[in-house]
Amino acid sequence: MTCFYGFSHIVFLESCFVSLTGIKDTIIADCRKSEVWKILILDPFTTKLLSSCCKMSDLMSEKITIVEDLYKSREPVLEMKAIYFMSPTAKCVDAFIADFKPKPKYKAAYVYFTDYCPDDLFNNMKLYCAKYIRVCKEINMSFMPQEAQVFTCDNPGAFRSIYSPKSSDKQKTLETLADQLVTLCATLDEYPGVRYKKENNTENAKILAELVDSKLEGHIFMCMFPLFHLQGKTQAQLLIVERGFDPVNDTFLQAVLNEDDMLWVKLRHKHIAEKTIHLQLAEDCMQQFSNNVEKLCKAEQDLAVGSDVDGVKVKDPMRTLLPVLLHPYSTHDKIRAVLLYIFSLNGTTDENLSKLIQYVKIEEEREFILNWKELGVPIITAPSSIFSRKQSRRDRSQEQTYNLSRWTPVIKDVMEDAVENKLDTREWPHQSECPAAWNGSGAVSARQKHKASAQDERRTGSRLIIFIIGGISYSEMRSAYEVTQAVKSCEVIIGSSHILTPTSLLDDIKGLSKGPMEPFTLEERSNA
Repeated sequence: MTCFYGFSHIVFLESCFVSLTGIKDTIIADCRKSEVWKILILDPFTTKLLSSCCKMSDLMSEKITIVEDLYKSREPVLEMKAIYFMSPTAKCVDAFIADFKPKPKYKAAYVYFTDYCPDDLFNNMKLYCAKYIRVCKEINMSFMPQEAQVFTCDNPGAFRSIYSPKSSDKQKTLETLADQLVTLCATLDEYPGVRYKKENNTENAKILAELVDSKLEGHIFMCMFPLFHLQGKTQAQLLIVERGFDPVNDTFLQAVLNEDDMLWVKLRHKHIAEKTIHLQLAEDCMQQFSNNVEKLCKAEQDLAVGSDVDGVKVKDPMRTLLPVLLHPYSTHDKIRAVLLYIFSLNGTTDENLSKLIQYVKIEEEREFILNWKELGVPIITAPSSIFSRKQSRRDRSQEQTYNLSRWTPVIKDVMEDAVENKLDTREWPHQSECPAAWNGSGAVSARQKHKASAQDERRTGSRLIIFIIGGISYSEMRSAYEVTQAVKSCEVIIGSSHILTPTSLLDDIKGLSKGPMEPFTLEERSNA
């Protein structure tokens, strides 16, 4: 593809996703000089994307009077201009062309694509609609901003596509995730070095790292950023890791709030004991906590951490597990406790697992436990292997924690090791050359330093981007903020295909036994 006139890359976020409202400012900036009321036309994906940062009142203030569905029949409004924010798919482009062929529905069109538009689609637009198009740009944003330092690819189905042994679209799904990660890098104005966590039983992280690196080196990305080819890597690393790297997921969400609630933005990653406002939310959570959750949380924490609240090592995990199994907790809660018991031993015997499954009464739903093997997590092991091969963890015994929130996600260890340049290259191979001066301190040699861009001027230091294949938990999201706050000179961005909860993760695991899914592409996502 050549760099067409009128196409440009738009950096709209000050610090990753801190200023989500910038997306609407960018899209409407080209129309602002006009006093004509405008129509905004969206596909399903861009509807969700724009909803994450805009309200209808915001759009009304910018003289956008109507928001329409690209795929639905619409009456012509010849005196109005139309803003099209859509995915670069054949279905979207065909729907756009239909609005101007044979007769136009609108006075003019301002077209914004979420991603790179293929040549054939662009040429079709030019052939039929050129005289109506005032602006045509690629925003390079086929990912979903969630928080200031969190993103997703808006694809929960990727879990089953990648990990199900019956999947027929694993490679295509990994290709799509790679494309989305490249647009993330483009949006962040970064050309990172790429590394991945080497695993013995799975190679998804390696494959995705290869795909991302190839696309970053490829023609399309270099078209977006021609100077990167000459100036080399920016001060960033992209680490790719699989969900099985840390199967513990110990958090849940009780409310749906957003970036517009500034108090929520400030408090969302604090422990409930630190919330002195939003009292009703806190009271409701604490009532549920006192009635049902406290003992369960204590057992889960003891199993996950391997020691009790006093730091005494859990010598017999079964004694910790049994009270949970005897209490009338939900089946999902008991399954999660059984899994934590198995993870704490790094696997259990087939005989012991059969007894546990009978005790929880999930004989017909064994997949909740057995399917973890598809993620490379040891479930059934020989007696001699139990308690072996446990990964080393950072010593956090001196850190101040809440009694029922002692578990620290493994990815936080990875973040801190990466920032301190302590990641073992045997476990974290370099898929591509990382900046030689990248050590988390933000130092860059004179040979490597490139001309500061607008993005560079808004921040100093380096950036660590982490992508977890198969979903991300809220505690892992919180870790990105904690490490950034502690280090100051390195911003940590974290993302995945989707956000997990304990229940949704178990359902995803069970679903791996189902038949193959339809391939997921940008085309399907724009139709969702």
